[in-house]
Amino acid sequence: MEQIISKEELEEFKKIKGEVKGVALKENMEFILKEEGRGNLEKLEKILADFGCPITYKNLKEMIFYPLWYDAVLLTVIERLFNYDDKKFQEMGRFEPKISFIIRIFMKYFISLERAAREAPKIWRQTFTVGDLEVVKLDESSGVLRLQNYRLVPVQCQVLKGYFASVLGMVVGGKVECEEIKCVFKGDEYHEFLLKW
Repeated sequence: MEQIISKEELEEFKKIKGEVKGVALKENMEFILKEEGRGNLEKLEKILADFGCPITYKNLKEMIFYPLWYDAVLLTVIERLFNYDDKKFQEMGRFEPKISFIIRIFMKYFISLERAAREAPKIWRQTFTVGDLEVVKLDESSGVLRLQNYRLVPVQCQVLKGYFASVLGMVVGGKVECEEIKCVFKGDEYHEFLLKW
């Protein structure tokens, strides 16, 4: 087993409570397939299996829940194996809504900003069994999303920044900037994201 993750880190990851739907894991792996190629995706899958995360791109069931710690291991291995930085993880986050079945359905039926704001917490809960997403501010040019009771790994914050900006960009029909203004990894009680368009 490559020492990308120490035994101590792995044991800490396994303490993460909650589950994530396979679609979120698959979207991350699809990004790796696109960016790094099939050979590197297979290398990633082997490393994941060595760490007790027997998930493969081909066999992931999109609508089945998996342990959330799998996502922590997946993102950490991606970060260390491919030397991804914050910008690359934001790119990963922006990529995911473009291929997501759930988001395509969401965009088809909830195209107004107000309706999207009402439905966003439900969409979160359909994907994650932990974490509470709420829209705490919304006006014609900005919004604030708060994510409570959710702590995975720091790079997940970058993925979420890209993801939220991409989804909201689809709703408002333009470019959206996203900044994390509060973060549990910086001592705050919750994550908070400021989005501007």
